[in-house]
Amino acid sequence: MKIGYARVSTEDQSLDLQIFALRRAGCDRIFTDYGVSGKMMNRPGLNDALKSLKTGGTLVVWRLDRLGRSLPSLITLVENLGRRHIEFHSLTENIDTTSSGGKLLFHIMGALAEFERSLISERTRAGMEAARLKGKHLGRRPALSTEDISNARLELERGKTHEALAALFGVSTRTLRRHLSATAI
Repeated sequence: MKIGYARVSTEDQSLDLQIFALRRAGCDRIFTDYGVSGKMMNRPGLNDALKSLKTGGTLVVWRLDRLGRSLPSLITLVENLGRRHIEFHSLTENIDTTSSGGKLLFHIMGALAEFERSLISERTRAGMEAARLKGKHLGRRPALSTEDISNARLELERGKTHEALAALFGVSTRTLRRHLSATAI
């Protein structure tokens, strides 16, 4: 069974061209999202289309960007379909996972997306290292300031309990103890 999916982002666009192409491609059913962004992969029409697909079926779209904007999200979606033994066909780009050439093209796209994620990760790590070398603090701010820790030490000497101090500073007892031991003299 061929299941078609069509989407337009704004109210002033029409689904007619996509629906016509999906019918011409032999889709048995067509699901739509009208006025819905392709940024999110959780869309009512898409969800219904995915639920209706069974083993041996094919999801058909007019163009790849009608399914989604993010290449990694698209690849994940098509890989999930493949695990369910469901094929994918994009009419405009002529990507058809029922053919060996279509599968190859999609695997190449997947490799490019993975390469892009690796580059982003490398740039992020390099940026963090550069910031660290400049003395910038990365991550969350400490739960307690050095002044808080000094005050906590004084209060402990005066007989207050760790539990009472943790409640006073709005942290857990474990966080208080960790800060006290990290700055032990």
